[in-house]
Amino acid sequence: MIRKKMLGNQILGRGTNWFLVLLLSAVLVLAACTTPVETPTQYVVDDLGRLVAINGTPQRIISLAPSNTEILFALGLGDEVAAVTMYCDYPPEALDKEKVGDYYGPDIEKIVALQPDLVLATDFHRFDLIPALEQQGFAVFAVAPQTLDDVLESIERIGDITEREAEASQLVNEMTSKIETVEEQTRELGQKPSVLYMTWHDPMWTIGRDTWIDDLINIAGGANIFSQNFEGGAMVQIEWVILQNPEVIITSEWSYDWALSATELASTNASQTGRIHTFDDDLAQRPGPRLVQGLDWFAYLVHPEIFEEPGD
Repeated sequence: MIRKKMLGNQILGRGTNWFLVLLLSAVLVLAACTTPVETPTQYVVDDLGRLVAINGTPQRIISLAPSNTEILFALGLGDEVAAVTMYCDYPPEALDKEKVGDYYGPDIEKIVALQPDLVLATDFHRFDLIPALEQQGFAVFAVAPQTLDDVLESIERIGDITEREAEASQLVNEMTSKIETVEEQTRELGQKPSVLYMTWHDPMWTIGRDTWIDDLINIAGGANIFSQNFEGGAMVQIEWVILQNPEVIITSEWSYDWALSATELASTNASQTGRIHTFDDDLAQRPGPRLVQGLDWFAYLVHPEIFEEPGD
């Protein structure tokens, strides 16, 4: 499920920039022929295809996304987390960490003042924040998974660069086991109810293929109504939803009340059969360890005749 190539102490992953890899190889060869100098111990290529140099084992890590924070704590790195964003609320211990602003506009001056030796960012930060921090010499690794496989790979890669390989491997194995258990129960089902996952309603936003949410719906035995139409997230017209006529509608918590009373959805099979549902957004929308709990909810809501309602 997870594919990873190793070259010396360099980790190659999604979006590898091979020009940078070749350039780095040439630099290392030349360095071997000159006076030894202090060099970073790791050269890694992040999810944006950027070559990142990390000195030693990170001891002061700043997380700029709730999903990254959850991964760090799940790998036993809570003590190494120097700061998080104001949205990083899980596990509860994350609430006690220093805050560097919100996800959309972190405080660069505060990040610099904390002197991290690793910043875990996301694709959202690629244009402004990442270049600004790199110009000041900070190691910034972007974590930008798209699919469920990508999420599992991200966990392993963070484990690699923080020297928590064993913990990452164990976590990924546990998640994979849960995924396979659900998959075995739904693989042979003849009928796959059509499912709409709605992240927002005004305007309506939903999810297409090549996303971890699409993967979760499929594994749970459902069929994402927009899986064949587009990749990633997209805004759609309500008329398109009505035409697709989903049998199950699962919404974000923010849109649930609207969906229940929306006359626009009244003609859909889901509305007429009372199959409009919601559950904790973080279990579906944060690409981290708790996605398997989100899978439990998808499985229950799509096939309540097979799966029990998940507990707390």
